[in-house]
Order: sequence, then C-alpha cells, then structure tokens
Amino acid sequence: MKIPDPPPPRWTALSRLLFLSCMLIGPCGATTAHAQVPRTQIADDRARLGNSTPLIQQIDPATVRDSERAQADAQAPPSADALDTSGSLLGNMGGARPWLYRHGISFDLQDVNELWGNATGGSASASDGAGGAGTGPAYDGVTMPTLTIDTEKLFGLKGGLFNVSALQTRGRSISQDHLADFNPVSGFEADRSTRLFELWYQHSFLGGKLDVKIGQQDLDTEFLISDYGALYLNANFGWPMGPSLNLYAGGPSWPLASPAVRVRYRPDETFTFMFAAADDNPPGNSSNSFVIQNGGNRADPTSQTTNDGSGTQFNMGTGALLITELQYALNPQPADMGSATRNPGLPGVYKLGGYYDTARFPDYRYNMQGRPLGTYGGMPRQDRGNWLLYGIIDQMIWRPSLASPRSLGVFARATGNSGDRNMISFAIDAGLNLKAPFRGRNNDTIGLGWGIGRASSGLREYDRTSGALLQGSENHLELTYQAQVTPWMVMQPDFQYVWHPSGRVADWSGLRRVGNEVVCGLHASLTF
Repeated sequence: MKIPDPPPPRWTALSRLLFLSCMLIGPCGATTAHAQVPRTQIADDRARLGNSTPLIQQIDPATVRDSERAQADAQAPPSADALDTSGSLLGNMGGARPWLYRHGISFDLQDVNELWGNATGGSASASDGAGGAGTGPAYDGVTMPTLTIDTEKLFGLKGGLFNVSALQTRGRSISQDHLADFNPVSGFEADRSTRLFELWYQHSFLGGKLDVKIGQQDLDTEFLISDYGALYLNANFGWPMGPSLNLYAGGPSWPLASPAVRVRYRPDETFTFMFAAADDNPPGNSSNSFVIQNGGNRADPTSQTTNDGSGTQFNMGTGALLITELQYALNPQPADMGSATRNPGLPGVYKLGGYYDTARFPDYRYNMQGRPLGTYGGMPRQDRGNWLLYGIIDQMIWRPSLASPRSLGVFARATGNSGDRNMISFAIDAGLNLKAPFRGRNNDTIGLGWGIGRASSGLREYDRTSGALLQGSENHLELTYQAQVTPWMVMQPDFQYVWHPSGRVADWSGLRRVGNEVVCGLHASLTF
C-alpha cells in the first residue's frame, strides 16, 4: 500500500527566506548609489583563467549564452558602450537591438541541435520491442529565448538586473531510449516541452562585491562548474552524476529551475563565496520518482514534465536544497594580457563546496517495516536529509607566451555522498584541453575527458537481495572538438566510449548486461 505524502506546509523555511530577501533587496537597492551590475560567474572565471576557457560552455543553453557574452565582453574595447551584433545571425534586427540595448534591454535567442548514434552496445527501448537492436540515430534540440533588463539604463536603478527565459525542447533522448547510462551522453537531452525556464532579479551592493539573486533559478550555471570541463557534451561534465541521479528530478538544474535565493560575495579578485537556498524538487514529484518506488515512473524516468510541464508551478512544498561554494583564484590574470609588464604566472581556479537537502529520500536497503527492500518489496523507508561534498580544480599548465591565445589546461572534479539513500556514492571526472590548437583558430578547443561513477552500497545491496545483476562502476571517455565556424555558429563533432553502462546494468531481458557503447555525435549551437 502506498503511503500518502503529508500535505506541504503553507509557509516553509525557504518561503520565509525568499520573502525576507525581497524585503531587503527593495529598500537597499533604491539607496545603493554606486552599485554596478555584476558579471556572471562564467565571465569571472573566464577572466581569472586568462580567457583560456572554451568559447562556449556546453552545460545548457544558459551557459552557452553567458559564455558567448563573456567572450564578446573580453574582446570589446574597455570604453565601448555600443552593442556588437556581429556574433548574431539576425544582426541588429533592423536597428531594434541597438535601440533596445541603449534602454537596457537585451534579447538573445540560442538554438542547439544534435544528432547522435551508437554503433555498438546499448539496449532495445520500449518502442523497439524485445527484438530491437538498441542501436541507431537520434535527434534532440532546444531553443531558448532570453530577455535581460539592466535597470540602471532603463529607469535609473543602479545594480539591478532582471532575467526571464523560456525553453522549447524537442526530439528524443538516445540515452533514455537505448543507452541505459547513469548519465546522458548529452547534457542537452530533455523531455519534450515548451516551458518557462528562469525568472529572477539580481541586485549588487558594496560596489559590486556583493550581489543577491532571487527568483526561479537554474543552479548549474554557477555552482559545481568546472570551466574547462564545460567544454564536453556528456552530461556528467556539467551537472555531475551525484545530484543528477540522487536528487528528485535532478534538482534545480537544466532543464528545470526552482525558486531560490543566491548570495555571492567577492571581496577581491582572489576569493569568491557563494550560497544558495532553493527548492530541491522543481516539479514536486515526491513519490514514484526512483526505481525502488514501485518501479519508478517508467513513462518519464527523468520526471521533468510529469507534474509541471510548463515550468510555472514554482514548487516550494517539498524540501530545501542548501548549497555553498568557496573559490580561490591562483594567479588571476590582468584584463589586458598584451600590455602586462610581468608574467602573472599560470592561472587556476580551485573550488570546494557541498549541499544539504532537507527532504526525505527512499532508502535502498529497507522497506517501511524495516525488512530488506530487495527481498520483501513494499515501499522503501524514508530517510531524512541528503548531502554531497565536492572539489574542483581548473589549472592552466602551459602557454607559449603571455599574448598567445594557445594554452593547455587540466581539470578534475570529485563528488562524494552517503550510500544508503543514493544511487551514486562517488563520481570523478577529469580531462585535458588545448585552446587554439591550430594557427588562425583562436576560438577552437580540443579536449579529451574521462569520468567514472560508482553505484552506491545501498543500490548494490538492493540488487543483491532482489536477485538482480549487481551494478558497479561506469566509465566514459570523450574526445571532442569545438570549432567556431562563423561568429554566430559553433559546430562540435564528438566521440564517446562508455564502459559498463550504469555499472553493467541488465538490458530489457533482465538476464544480460548492456554492452559497452561507441557513441558519435554532431552538435551545433546557433546564436540568432
């Protein structure tokens, strides 16, 4: 018998925090005379790493947009206040874009299209039937319009920034249909929908050293990011396996966003401190979200559209996700490398962080009666709280000269958490990036990345007691090349090899394991 969920509280701790932040931002914003609109986290990291990061960061359309803006800002003269539309397919739109820009309004339209195929391995999907091959092509795409308003230019409120964006996702997920991986081979795979994405207001204080963002937010544009790792298309290099598989619907990350408050403090160019309190479960799916809950939601395993296909539910009745991150920049680079009088050293950014989720999570070991869940079945016991710790390194290790666009960078990221209520206990990804690999291709990047995710002790115990094939570790290797074909289009051919998908999970028959996979893809990002 299914245990009904308790009714959500009418006034949660998170909603109190959101209300108090609104009250604080209002009067403070009106009296901050010298505040400035702060740069995005991606722009900060690009500057600190000497513009050695990829032209665009492939975590989701929002990071694609922000990284292209950061690249344009880095190339613009310091005194320029005119809008450069050379990187947009539609240009100045008959003068509309420059006119809007002078009044503080920016309009962006990002479009991503991908074609994928696996030549070996994989498993037949429900639509293929038992006789399906488990291989073949798949297409996915997303379009994201964004409207951004600089409140100082529009009506004189300094330090304010308003943002609203939407998503139109289409196609099919090859990972969901055929691959049975822990993490999708593309971070852009999503359930088909047309939905609101982000809706937030940000205000800066203390001359731009402190800023607060409040509203519907996607946290994976700021937290848990490796700037070099964001080159890769496999979803693990963006929002990693831990939160993607252990939180309800993957938490407040692409293509979902949650009501949240984010605080960022940067006392100088070396240190950054960030904290956010967000709803942990964007669509509000608090039952039947995991496989151990009566088999899970097989029609929609990612649970992105089951309860909230429009993105307008603004759920605040489940639990709060509290996440914090401390960053240290080693040898931050000067704004103008060409005029630098001394070698500042090779730059690096080091990050430590973690999160705690206050909600209840199903236990992989025991049912509600305290018996082994795999043996006796029933509803899993609900455990209070969930946590994860992580560390990230982005470090340049070589460049021929200060003024050269060519550089070699390495990255590594590790996450770890408890094993009784989670599918993944730890994950590691690392890689090597070469920026400007060929003469005249200053904005191109080639990279080789590797990642591993380990099935938790609780999941392995569930497999053992239920008689299923025991899952272990999944490894994946990715070779990718990001090429700027035109100022408004980036193409990225991609090759991936996956060992032991989902730790050697069983295929549709339940008797055989899914085979190792060779996956090839072509990704295109266009800016209109």
